[in-house]
Amino acid sequence: QVQLVESGGGLVQPGGSLRLSCAASGFTFSRSAMRWYRQAPGKERELVAFITSSSVPTNYADFVKGRFTISRDNARSTVYLQMNSLKPEDTAVYYCNAVNLAGYWGQGTQVTVSS
Repeated sequence: QVQLVESGGGLVQPGGSLRLSCAASGFTFSRSAMRWYRQAPGKERELVAFITSSSVPTNYADFVKGRFTISRDNARSTVYLQMNSLKPEDTAVYYCNAVNLAGYWGQGTQVTVSS
């Protein structure tokens, strides 16, 4: 069955960095474009970043451009989100999702940016 397991979140000070990971199984990861989403308390889930199956191209929401980088390792069936220059408004639960399996979600990983 499809499984998406996010990890790497935590508490970080403004300006800090985190690297999120999403381990995928149960589908052909190497053929799947992937996305990272986030959901802050009281807000709708929003798209953060996108990567094709071949890693190129990638796309980012305006609010993370220049700060976040999405990447993937098809041999490990894992997609990553490197987050730099974190801001308090980046606080949210972060989720990964396969574009062709839109209904499947993991448990997410909490990112809290606070001093």
